Amino acid sequence: MVPLLAFLGAMAYSLPMAVMTPALPDLQAEMGTSAAGAAWSVTGMVLSASVATPVAGRLGDLLGARRVLLWVLAIGLAGQVVSAVAGSLPVLLAGRVLAGVGSGVFPLAYTIIRKGYPPERAASAIGLMSAMLGLGGVLSWVIAGPVIDHLGWRWLIWVPAVILLPGTFLARWALPSIAGEPGRGVDWWGALLFGGWLTAALTALTQGSSWGWTSGPVLGLLAGAAAGAAVWAYVEARVTDPLVDLRLMRLRGVWTANLGSLLAGFCLMAAGLLFPLLIQMPEKEGFGFGGTATDTAVVALPAGIAMTLMGLVNGRLDRRFGGRAVLAAGAVLTAVGYVILIFWHTELWQLVAANALRGSGLGMAYAAVATLVVAAVPVSQTGAASGVNTLLRTVGAGLGTQLTAILVAAYSLTRPGFVLAFTVCAVLSLGLLAVALLAPRRVKADPAARPADEGPPTAF
Repeated sequence: MVPLLAFLGAMAYSLPMAVMTPALPDLQAEMGTSAAGAAWSVTGMVLSASVATPVAGRLGDLLGARRVLLWVLAIGLAGQVVSAVAGSLPVLLAGRVLAGVGSGVFPLAYTIIRKGYPPERAASAIGLMSAMLGLGGVLSWVIAGPVIDHLGWRWLIWVPAVILLPGTFLARWALPSIAGEPGRGVDWWGALLFGGWLTAALTALTQGSSWGWTSGPVLGLLAGAAAGAAVWAYVEARVTDPLVDLRLMRLRGVWTANLGSLLAGFCLMAAGLLFPLLIQMPEKEGFGFGGTATDTAVVALPAGIAMTLMGLVNGRLDRRFGGRAVLAAGAVLTAVGYVILIFWHTELWQLVAANALRGSGLGMAYAAVATLVVAAVPVSQTGAASGVNTLLRTVGAGLGTQLTAILVAAYSLTRPGFVLAFTVCAVLSLGLLAVALLAPRRVKADPAARPADEGPPTAF
């Protein structure tokens, strides 16, 4: 069951999300749009996923995870097909928005695992699922070059779509039926408000380079996003069944895991931009490799293997050392990988070694934050809480791509820009270590067992 869920997560969301980044130049040329317009093929899916993830998790808690999972897969698959055949940018963006619904696979899978697996096996299963969130980005580096060169950018969308189709039918047959929990329903107004302020924030980030970061429209969007977020938080704190239970978000095991997810997502996808740029830049003044897409794949592959292996052994590490220690070790390995890149990046083997360390560290971090947040909430809130955690990884990944692009562009793709970007990632990796040290050593084995009259969860 777990390999199937991991496969569905990779094909329904993480790989379709990641493959568009290397396809952006070809997409821009074929669609006759600007770089910012092409970037909306990524931003639109991020936005859709950001809203769909907690909504799908909440629906899974209420209606049953398997039932909602099948709908999520069908909608996501339809979106991939629409994107692949689109003849215009608006149709492509509509397809990408539909495809973003596939992100709901992750919180629903966590619910199925938690309810269908004994605790001693659940950590390994959750760790493998979490590794799929990062593995899709790594796989995109491996397949993008050869596919674009020989088949065209549309096949980057067709590949996961074609593979996902039989997986969806298999899921209908193989996954167990999981009963939902009683509740009042989904907070659709909260979802609408959440989507509104997030749209404003992502539009500012996407258009900032072209409009100017101090321009009126960008500053206005950022101010609107801040105001919208405040209104959303106010509403969520007062509805009976909120989309995001802010009381749960104050739990120490939850907010530390969520902050860890944001930082881990940034540290993973920042390299998704930096490595291809560095490897394929023309060699000049001892900088850049003048490499090919195949060279990029060679550098990326060890990270993908390391992430998967760390996901597989997460359960054993979690039982032996606890999620906090696993997250701390992952943060240290990630930081060491980036520190190596700050000082040594003139030989391809140096990139391979650093990337293997990064992959190992981020594989541990991705698995740890998922197990920490799932263990910290009642069973009935698994889908919603893990949905928010997954969402923050997605937002962190988007920020990693956008902000590192700004850093290297500010130095005209020269060595100082790359060194600065690697330094920022190393610092944020150490921030991930600080988050690990703040996380609880051990959470209660079954938060659902909290007495009914105990009241709301406390922050600390």
